[in-house]
Amino acid sequence: MCGRKKEKSYLEPEVLEKEVKPVKNQGLRAFKKMALSDDEDVNTMLNGSNLWKIRSGWHASRLYRLESDGMTIWYQSQAKRARSKQIFSILHIESVREGHQSEGLQKHGRRFPVSCCFSIIFRGKRKNLDLAAASEKEAQNWVNGLRKLIERVEAMSQREKLADRDGDEKMSFEEVKNMLRMINIDMNDIYAYSLFKTCDRSNTGTLEDHEIEEFCTKLMHRPELELIFHLYSGEDRVLSAEELQEFLHHQGEQATLERAKEIILKYELNEKARQHDLMMQEGFMMYLLSAEGDIFNQDHRKVYQDMTQPLAHYYISSSHNTYLTQHQLVGDSSTESYIRAFMEGCRCVELDCWEGPSGEPVIYHGHTLTSKILFKDVVTTIRDYAFKNSPYPVILSLENHCGLEQQVTMAYHLLNILGDMLVTKPHGADSTRLPSPEALKRKIILKGKKLSNRKSSEEEDEKIKLDTAKELSDLVIYCQSVEYRDQPGNVCEMSSFSEDKVRRLIKDSGISLARYNARQLSRVYPDGLRANSSNFSPQEMWNAGCQLVALNFQTPGYMMDLNRGRFQDNGLCGYVLKPEFLRKEDGYFNPDSPDNISKILYVKIISAQQLPKLNKEKPNSIVDPFVRVEIHSVGKKKEQETKYILNNGFNPHWNELLMLEVPIPELALVRFVVEDYDKTSSNDFVGQCTLPFTSMKQGYRHVHLLSKDGASLSPATLFVQIRIEDP
Repeated sequence: MCGRKKEKSYLEPEVLEKEVKPVKNQGLRAFKKMALSDDEDVNTMLNGSNLWKIRSGWHASRLYRLESDGMTIWYQSQAKRARSKQIFSILHIESVREGHQSEGLQKHGRRFPVSCCFSIIFRGKRKNLDLAAASEKEAQNWVNGLRKLIERVEAMSQREKLADRDGDEKMSFEEVKNMLRMINIDMNDIYAYSLFKTCDRSNTGTLEDHEIEEFCTKLMHRPELELIFHLYSGEDRVLSAEELQEFLHHQGEQATLERAKEIILKYELNEKARQHDLMMQEGFMMYLLSAEGDIFNQDHRKVYQDMTQPLAHYYISSSHNTYLTQHQLVGDSSTESYIRAFMEGCRCVELDCWEGPSGEPVIYHGHTLTSKILFKDVVTTIRDYAFKNSPYPVILSLENHCGLEQQVTMAYHLLNILGDMLVTKPHGADSTRLPSPEALKRKIILKGKKLSNRKSSEEEDEKIKLDTAKELSDLVIYCQSVEYRDQPGNVCEMSSFSEDKVRRLIKDSGISLARYNARQLSRVYPDGLRANSSNFSPQEMWNAGCQLVALNFQTPGYMMDLNRGRFQDNGLCGYVLKPEFLRKEDGYFNPDSPDNISKILYVKIISAQQLPKLNKEKPNSIVDPFVRVEIHSVGKKKEQETKYILNNGFNPHWNELLMLEVPIPELALVRFVVEDYDKTSSNDFVGQCTLPFTSMKQGYRHVHLLSKDGASLSPATLFVQIRIEDP
């Protein structure tokens, strides 16, 4: 496409290389100094604090301290446990809440002043850590310090996360070997010692500051990225703006000269190179490791779809038994589960309502040993957290087992607590179509039974009248629960299906179901026999246009991976526009036997970086990783996998090309899975990433892996090359 810029040779590459490193090292040291030495809040954390750890019926003073790496919190523990179990990473913290904002502190922290209390909220399933400091100032230091460190870590590149592990301490060869084991590389002692001696320029037998940084840089050596750089830069090993433009063209990116210059300005570390629109190898690697080199289209991380279509035209992120933290027979119920669901973009939550003491309805899994929470506490939590992450409407799916008197109480709490948030009358004059997510921003919709004039049997009418209080019925506007009929009905009526029932409908009358879902809402829920709160695959229900496919968010597994993958699209707002063929009321799409419109996906699995150790207590526990790529769409799952690499989770290389057919690309999800090969038993899960096929970018890309419960495994990545072709 473009020729090489001949004039660039006036700057010798060696001169540029010499200028890059001092700039980088000084910048990193200044960054560390600013973040860890001069900040009062962070200094308080480095010095450590005795904080009260608060739990149900128990509290104890424990020492908490920020480690010198600026990324790890160590805490004192009475239990005999390995050091690795007495630390947690800043990477694993989702947020920090001040005061009595967590359920635990609301119930058990009353003896401690609100101004001294705070909660650390972890990603995934780990329980909140509720703490109280000795003074308001100390609590504020910790709250502010944690927030600064979270922001800092999120802004760090993959290289910086490794380079910053060292802090400013000296490291002996034994300590270096421990670090290698912690970052999952199995080097033999001869090679490791050779690298150690090379970096020990002061000849002291320890690595210090810049020597540790050099050691980490050598560890981060990425020959596969260097190869790509050299392919485009040529013999002089300096990338001109025109050569970068050529690379962007092959990547399928916006390939203008202006765009190439913008990238150089943003990622190149050397000032002189930037001034002359040139990029060195280090800057090129930083670009590929940035969000712009991610496999997920960054334009899809914000709301970009049309949000003015009827609600029935969207997939809506939905939770089943939202109140549960785990098992649906003996698990705990918690308002925290609603908060976590909202943080994941969930827009439909379930409330199982039962008769409670003192006239107050409670929420729990009826006729089981699950704990109970007050209905009004759940509604208050919904009011406070429903729109923290997304402004689009929330649906409350009521499973109502209360008598008429407590239903009136429920109606009172909904009106009194939610106020103007609650939809209590139709929006707009058009009764032939549901309103849009845009029209119902920051509104809460109630799903439940409604006393209405719908033609039905006398027996059914009488049952609804006996079971439903008018005060509660009057609050049900757009989500009126009725039995399914395949002919068009009132757009405000919706049906719910068990997973087995909807599968039968898809098989027997898939076209009719898809047409129904183009006009009205439907909800699908897990079978009642799933006592361990397991999930079904939501893909086949989405294929039929079902909007509210409700899963147990508290249960990890590939089903929730698919759900997270589907709804990370469109800015994680909880609403994803269905394909056009599933929005037509007179459509002919059959989810059971669709036309075979497909693409061919070529995935070259090149390498992986810093895969997590599965057993940190065993020093020699190194993974034998392999990669599987799955396509979830209509029909059976399609998959291909690489061979396994023996004893290397740090930088395994495969360079294997996989080819997969993608039926109905508009519906397809692509799942990358890394597992630890075991020839004697089942393979162990290492990490995964799932995304919509339509959100996947072509070219050389990094795939950022998530844990089983959806938490980031940063800096663990796959490096791949993607190509999509017509069959």
